[in-house]
Amino acid sequence: MPSSTAVSAPGKVLLAGGFLVLDRQHTGLVFGLSARINVIAQAIKTSQGVQLSEIIVESPQFLDAQWRYGYHLAPENGGIKLTQLQIGTNAINPNHFVEVTLAYALTYITTVSHHQHSHTFDPIRLTILADNDYYSQPHLPASASPAGAAARFAKFPTRLREAHKTGLGSSAALVTSLTAALLTHYLPRSAFDLTTEESKRILHNLAQAAHSAAQGKVGSGFDVAAAVYGSCVYRRFSPSLLRDLPEIGAPGFASALAACVAGDWDTEVRESAAQMPPGVALRMCDVDCGSQTVGMVKQVLKWREETDPSGARELWGKLQAKNELLGAVLSEDRKAEIKETVAKVRELVREMSARSGVPIEPPSQTELLDALAKIEGVYDGVAPGAGGYDALALLVRDDGETEGRIREFLKKWCEEKGVKVRLLDVKGEMEGVRREEIEQYGDWLKSA
Repeated sequence: MPSSTAVSAPGKVLLAGGFLVLDRQHTGLVFGLSARINVIAQAIKTSQGVQLSEIIVESPQFLDAQWRYGYHLAPENGGIKLTQLQIGTNAINPNHFVEVTLAYALTYITTVSHHQHSHTFDPIRLTILADNDYYSQPHLPASASPAGAAARFAKFPTRLREAHKTGLGSSAALVTSLTAALLTHYLPRSAFDLTTEESKRILHNLAQAAHSAAQGKVGSGFDVAAAVYGSCVYRRFSPSLLRDLPEIGAPGFASALAACVAGDWDTEVRESAAQMPPGVALRMCDVDCGSQTVGMVKQVLKWREETDPSGARELWGKLQAKNELLGAVLSEDRKAEIKETVAKVRELVREMSARSGVPIEPPSQTELLDALAKIEGVYDGVAPGAGGYDALALLVRDDGETEGRIREFLKKWCEEKGVKVRLLDVKGEMEGVRREEIEQYGDWLKSA
């Protein structure tokens, strides 16, 4: 077992296929992003003869962001259950996604390795570092961040739960990178190696199961697929694959989880079908609001299943065709057709927005997108994924002059409208989860 392991997974943007991707009849065009969630696993050294059964997780970019866990083996094959430990006199501050991911990953590890005999793990410290573009929060001056890594990882003057997310898929990237770090750290390379397709399949299935459990078994899983595989055209797995998994600690949870991960999933991930033309970049524009995606999804599904099933089915069929056309236009380097194709996608999305009563492309976002599309070098943009007020996605010429024109426009837009909008540094990226060199994290890491 290595003394330290570093893994990162990318964020995502669902450029086309919002809401449709929930249905296996349809697909989503997903691009990975250069903004990554990094997880560094470090063994905690203990004195000779001293045994420590503790897992420490911390996110040092935020205030009071440390979580300590004890664990035990639940009876009747119930897997690993965690108990959050109090830190000093502070009240316990739960982190649901971290706790569920730990329970799933550690339970899986006990079923496939020597840990199944001892049910104990060497103590570990897990450090989570998020690239800055995941959050709208104003940054402290660079001098307030650890030397050498200041530009990439800002120190935020807030607690994690109070941070404003930009909608780049931080929870899926966190679950994926945390799962990958634990599997890489505790399993021998012969059992798990991130460079192999089989290990990516294991990671995908396990991270999907953990993420689904953490967010209440809603969502299609496209964000986890992008975190594992990078940019792709994605068709979701059948929801029945995860529907009958027992709760953490319930009788049979461990064996059911292992069988689920090893099973033959019907997910489709086509990496070659999601390509960006040479000279075109995918950029994100943050509007510093954020949307409650789960509530929007429930409203759209109610419209589709109860209010107007036949109308919704017809509209989704048209939208699927235009989404597929957009994927082909981009992958086949048909730059002259980008603007017209995106415009047709947006038109149908606005129709779905009007008919469902859900602000998928709200009027304020329409106004901003239309104005941005008039800038030289900007093809067009969308309110990606579930839409709303999360970051906008733009397809632009990949050059400094175009970026300069966008930034200058946004500066004037903010002054005139009294709003906060900024072009994020993040760009579209093809690569999914990967191992990282630990030296790049500098003073953010505590010595074990």
